[in-house]
Amino acid sequence: MDWNRVEGNWKQVKGKVKEQWGRLDDDLDVINGKQDQLEGRLQQRYGYAKDQAAKEVNDWYGRQKW
Repeated sequence: MDWNRVEGNWKQVKGKVKEQWGRLDDDLDVINGKQDQLEGRLQQRYGYAKDQAAKEVNDWYGRQKW
């Protein structure tokens, strides 16, 4: 997974993140394209375990049309 694509285009990508995980609305500016921040916020807002959050992010990334 090339996460640099997400970080470099965060302004465009964060809309897709919000569609997937609507509870992260106020967290998107804090996440700022950082994978570890996204996974951490998923753990906080959705109660995911660390490995589950990583899997969710990886699955989401794989579904994106880059």
